Amino acid sequence: MSTDRPVLAARGGELRCKGWRQEALLRMLENVLEVGERPADLIVYASLGKAARDWPSYQRIVSLLKNLADDETLLLQSGRPVGVFRTTSDAPMVLSACNNMVGSWQTPDRFYALAEAGLTIWGGLTAGAWQYIGMQGVLQGTYEVLRAVAREHFDGDLAGRWLLTAGLGGMGSSQPLAATMAGAASLTVEVNPEKLSRAQDNGWLHEVTDSVDAAITAVTAAAQERRPRAIGLLANAGEVMPELVARGVIPDIVTDQTAAHDARFGYLPSGLALDEWEASRAADPQALEERARSTMARHVRAMVALQAAGAVVFENGNNLRAQAREAGVTDAFAIRGFMERYLRPLFCRGIGPFRWVALSGDTADLAKLDDIAAALVPERPEVRRWIELARARVPVQGLPARSCWLGHIERARMAEAVNNAVASGEISAPVLFSRDHLDSAGMTHPLIGTEAMRDGSDGISDWPILDALLLSCTGADLVAVHAGGGGYSGFMQSAGVSVVADGTAHAATRLRRALNSDTGLGVLRYAEAGYDEARAVALNPASNLHWAATTATTEGDA
Repeated sequence: MSTDRPVLAARGGELRCKGWRQEALLRMLENVLEVGERPADLIVYASLGKAARDWPSYQRIVSLLKNLADDETLLLQSGRPVGVFRTTSDAPMVLSACNNMVGSWQTPDRFYALAEAGLTIWGGLTAGAWQYIGMQGVLQGTYEVLRAVAREHFDGDLAGRWLLTAGLGGMGSSQPLAATMAGAASLTVEVNPEKLSRAQDNGWLHEVTDSVDAAITAVTAAAQERRPRAIGLLANAGEVMPELVARGVIPDIVTDQTAAHDARFGYLPSGLALDEWEASRAADPQALEERARSTMARHVRAMVALQAAGAVVFENGNNLRAQAREAGVTDAFAIRGFMERYLRPLFCRGIGPFRWVALSGDTADLAKLDDIAAALVPERPEVRRWIELARARVPVQGLPARSCWLGHIERARMAEAVNNAVASGEISAPVLFSRDHLDSAGMTHPLIGTEAMRDGSDGISDWPILDALLLSCTGADLVAVHAGGGGYSGFMQSAGVSVVADGTAHAATRLRRALNSDTGLGVLRYAEAGYDEARAVALNPASNLHWAATTATTEGDA
């Protein structure tokens, strides 16, 4: 494949597969490449996150999905099809394991070598599981973090405040739009002019400059005027942030979403041009990593200094702090992570990055899905507010989709209402439900999602493995178990799930079982760790959870 955009997701009601469950997964595989960063290389996001091992594997997956029967399951090993097995109509259509390695065998150098040899891929969180929906997949998460920052530090209002950040990749591109939606001005630093142009063309950035002076003038003026304006700066964040410290320019909020998890492929060292990057990687990858970490160290030292000067500073899940600590920044973790600092109370309630995709490709179906979601939980008016904002501000990327942070029971209620609408014809074609792997039961990463757990269970990966096993019993359509890749991605274990609402009674049962089990395990994970918010949900009869810790022991049990 040599074209820049080799794959587009199918639209409409025509089936190429034996049923909608299979067709839905095929369209999602196509969709992650339609909205991906480097589709010709099967790269979806984050420099290395791939949809399939290679193009022959991709073509074979497509062929197998088209011929998959309702009582068969396709097995994928790191983006390559292994076989089709006779199971049941309640079993997943696809089971996927991606880059899982044992213990200390999981090292960056071994991953790079095995990936180069064509034996594995890094599936990211949603790339290899075909669940990526463009930048909006993380948009609401970024927005929710900024809302939490506003509540805790700025009396609930970001008007008149400005955010300094970096990175406009597949996930980082959500940052300027999230800041605008939250009412803040923002300055986003990016080394790649093409990414800046794309963000500006999409309306996520209002203006772009290569001048630090012009960028500071523009963003501070917008803040003073209480305008939520987004500025892009063509520069290296590892150079810009120390310069702002030297100038005494103190933003209100500072974070970063460069691809710093991977020092070899994701983060451009200071003084190196983009066209020199690949050659340097081929010539001496170890030296390139050291050079990248040296830049990250300056980057993080500047963030620590800005925090000491009064800025609200947090890491946004890219392992920048860990890379800087490896480069000698002993106080890198004076900066706290976004998850444990701001989002954990939501995860304790099973609230996280839920999403749905209108498989018809018709935006009218998305509008109906939005209507259902907006009316779903009147006791949580923030859901309606988010839907209103998303409708007005979030562009469609690929198949029409929406990310909306719903919680335990709420997700299943949404899915069942949609399944009824598909059955009645109100929605013209089936809808796929999924979520980010960074969810309450879906991920273990001691430097991101499970950092600083109350009971010290940060690195225990039983939970996502249990989640995948449980989901496989519920009738989910796709279940994936992913682990790390290069750099600090190797600290990750995650599980992903997709379920299709095709309008049948069978789908209604599977949706309810899968989605309630997924969020229910997430609540129990945090209840087990000692979080009162999770325990309150676990003990609420309306949650329909049987928490084993509350079961009385009888003499017979003893």
